[in-house]
Amino acid sequence: MSKRDYYEVLMVEKTVSEDGLKKAYRKLAMKYHPDRNPGDKAAEEQFKEISEAYEVLSDEKKRAIYDQYGHEGLSRGAGGGAGAGGFADIFGDVFADIFGGGGGGRGGPRRGADLRYMMELTLEQAVFGSTENIRIPSWDECESCHGHGTADGKKPPTCPTCRGSGQVRVQQGFFVLQQTCPNCRGRGTSVSDPCKSCRGAGKLRREKTLEVKIPPGVDTGDRIRLSGEGEPGEAGAPSGDLYVQINVKPHEIFERDGNDLHCSMPISVVTAALGGTLEVPTLEGKVEIDVPEGSQSGKQFRLRGRGVRSVRTAGPGDLYCTVFVETPVRLNKQQKELLRQFGETLDKEGGKHHPETSSWLGKAKRFFDDLTT
Repeated sequence: MSKRDYYEVLMVEKTVSEDGLKKAYRKLAMKYHPDRNPGDKAAEEQFKEISEAYEVLSDEKKRAIYDQYGHEGLSRGAGGGAGAGGFADIFGDVFADIFGGGGGGRGGPRRGADLRYMMELTLEQAVFGSTENIRIPSWDECESCHGHGTADGKKPPTCPTCRGSGQVRVQQGFFVLQQTCPNCRGRGTSVSDPCKSCRGAGKLRREKTLEVKIPPGVDTGDRIRLSGEGEPGEAGAPSGDLYVQINVKPHEIFERDGNDLHCSMPISVVTAALGGTLEVPTLEGKVEIDVPEGSQSGKQFRLRGRGVRSVRTAGPGDLYCTVFVETPVRLNKQQKELLRQFGETLDKEGGKHHPETSSWLGKAKRFFDDLTT
């Protein structure tokens, strides 16, 4: 089976520069690398093909032979191996991009890890804001060695194996793998006489109390970032951050929907029929509303500006109060008799007192009439 043109494989022109060639290979290698396409044989073959093409074209001598004689010239053994700084170096860079490894400036002491703390708040605390104290486990810098991990408290010497980068390169054929330095475990320094307090770790596990200021209007899912309150970094590297994750507990009266609040309130049959005044609770106290006569279950009243002022918006939301008519229970004999008499007076006057019932009965009658025709 004849091989494809190497320039075609890398999707470049024959006049491509060394830098352009490197960019083209990097893009394709990232796309077809087997570790990014597990079990995909087609991607694996594609990766082998672009790797072979780059190995040839990145070498000045091999590229000259290929440009003059094509694949046949290479098959006759002309030219040497891949030049220094060619395929091996660029693959090492691509490997680092894919797996998050690194060389050069990526080595050395690592920044401390970020931490997360789940904080439960009442609706009132979330709406009006508060100040809360939390205790969290943490790693503090060892005071004995000042975070260096050495018995004398001085900065340890550079690791002789990785020369301070924290990583080493291992060559396997034309593949170059980046690995954490086995001698210093990625720290870039070598501690021969470790600190007795922290055993060379440079940090000690303790608990600390932090004051967290909750801004008014936070909601479930919001995060508060406390810069530098995470785990300390290695050998003087910056500490990580602490993220306080907010979770608002359910309220016994109100339900929050963004900036709005919702609540449901019962009203008596008498208030619903004759109208009256209803005291509605809000987060800032009670408010009176007028219930018009003839109100039905499900009627909603809107109280403007009685909702929540979010951390992301300027104005507050609204409070929506939905009323439902409560049927009286455990009536005595007299009450039952009065209710029957009241019902009889309504029936004598037709359906004008029950508009919803009359409408529904009309629809039901038409439905059954249609069934019999």
